[in-house]
Amino acid sequence: MAVNETVKYGIIGVGMMGREHLINLHHLRTQGVVVVCIADPYLPSQQLALGLAQSFDWPLKVFSGHQELLDSGLCDVVVVSSPNMTHYQILMDILNHPKPHHVLVEKPLCTTIADCRKVVNAARKRPDMLVQVGLEYRYMPPVAKLIEIVKGGTLGRVKMVAIREHRFPFLVKVNNWNRFNSNTGGTLVEKCCHFFDLMRLFAGANPVRMMASGAMDVNHKDEIYDGKVPDVIDNAYVVVEFDNGARGMLDLCMFAEGSKNEQEISVVGHTGKGEAFVPESIVRFGSRMEGRDGVQTLKAENQLIKLVTLFFSVPAPTSCLWLAFRFDPKLPYFSRYEGLHHGSSYLEHLNFLSAIRVKGAKTPAVDLNDGLISVAMGVAAQLSIEKGRFVYIEEVLGEHNC
Repeated sequence: MAVNETVKYGIIGVGMMGREHLINLHHLRTQGVVVVCIADPYLPSQQLALGLAQSFDWPLKVFSGHQELLDSGLCDVVVVSSPNMTHYQILMDILNHPKPHHVLVEKPLCTTIADCRKVVNAARKRPDMLVQVGLEYRYMPPVAKLIEIVKGGTLGRVKMVAIREHRFPFLVKVNNWNRFNSNTGGTLVEKCCHFFDLMRLFAGANPVRMMASGAMDVNHKDEIYDGKVPDVIDNAYVVVEFDNGARGMLDLCMFAEGSKNEQEISVVGHTGKGEAFVPESIVRFGSRMEGRDGVQTLKAENQLIKLVTLFFSVPAPTSCLWLAFRFDPKLPYFSRYEGLHHGSSYLEHLNFLSAIRVKGAKTPAVDLNDGLISVAMGVAAQLSIEKGRFVYIEEVLGEHNC
């Protein structure tokens, strides 16, 4: 696809996250992006999305179902931001459609490993399509800066990764679908696939086994939907062992609104330690040799962070995901809109647009295997809570490990 060619997007599922994508894509309009159609069976969501599009002066074709959107032939790229349990069928319909559509699918890829595998296998038969998984926490400025520090070797060989998320309960969604494991895959799939993806990225390794303890202790206990009480856990500790000897730990609490930071990430290597704090956007790092007095503190928005995606006209090797640049406060992202995930969704879209425009020269930064493994880690953690023991990743992945 030529650099100056307009890229037409369709969005399947225009609830809260779908409308977030619509807003972010509007801020990419100067890059030749336009949203031309949406699909959602829920009329109030349609109307909210239409209201947004009208404020952007973007006329939208509205469909009640994703198949009609695909059959219309109106768009080149599809964003899938529908409820988790719908991802599998929608993705299979996209991948089996005669017209190729590049796809950005929200996390989790699917709610089960079996469905993830089917999607991965179907995508292998469509080399004309790119599929990126929406694990956008990689792009939060302080997290991206910490990734840069780790990958640059500043901390040495990574030995420990600790991620704490202390936050508010699950938000209200259409028909309260996110209150039940059968719809979400479970909290450690739905919410924490982000953090398992980051652990794997920081460790530079794949998980071997996981041990978890968690429960539904505070949230949703007095709620009933169609005679059923929610079953999603609201807190957990998870320990991960990686194949290079590194370890990870997740500390999740979803009744901790009193926290200064929602996410605190610590990465310790054999020569140093780095930390990232969200939403403070603070990054700290230091070496064992220099000790506490040598710790540096950075404000992530004002520092160099690496992102190849601003350079649309310069194809990069597949392995080169990052290129240094200084954030420009005149960019739409900084001057007008940060969004629900501290700017990460905007940067995610920049990255995917870059992959689309240099198709054949690079692959999506977050591919289907990343999506599969992040789900597998969540499934293993959920199973560990149920069984009260370590669960090996190969147990949940089956015989053909990825």
